[in-house]
Amino acid sequence: MTSAPKAVSIGNDMGNPELLTERERVSIAEKAVEAKEGAYCPHSQFRVGCAILLSSPTDPSNPSSASEPTSMVTGANVENASYPVGICAERCALAYAVASVKRPKLPNLHAIAVSTDIWPPASPCGMCRQFIREFAPKSLPIYMYGSKGVDTYEVRTLDQLLPMSFGPGDLPPKGAPGVS
Repeated sequence: MTSAPKAVSIGNDMGNPELLTERERVSIAEKAVEAKEGAYCPHSQFRVGCAILLSSPTDPSNPSSASEPTSMVTGANVENASYPVGICAERCALAYAVASVKRPKLPNLHAIAVSTDIWPPASPCGMCRQFIREFAPKSLPIYMYGSKGVDTYEVRTLDQLLPMSFGPGDLPPKGAPGVS
């Protein structure tokens, strides 16, 4: 008998994230777990995989042009003997998603899944959270999976993981007083 998936600690007083359908959740989880196989982590032995569910790119000046999820990109952590030079799985996947879209359009993110080999699962680091914030709404759900498999997970919104954040919309426009 298979038990139902268990979402641990969904949301808080800031509201629940927009959850994926069960099919989408399992698909993104499996891709994040699979992405760990590409991790290059000879120094820490800490594998991380990431999958990002995307839809057709949108023009930032017309956010209503968003559509249903259509594709997924993945990434894995890549370490370097000079530790700061490494890249986290989340930034690896998101950088690919951003670089694959011609400007002025940007990728439209629906959800992110991160997979590690520990429990409780690890959340994106602070640098990754801010990197994600550049391209995602505060309401973006981030699913975190660990050693218990794809049926037990934590999920939080980006806003819950990075409260009081700032993004591109918080910066003054070019030409504003004091901005060159």
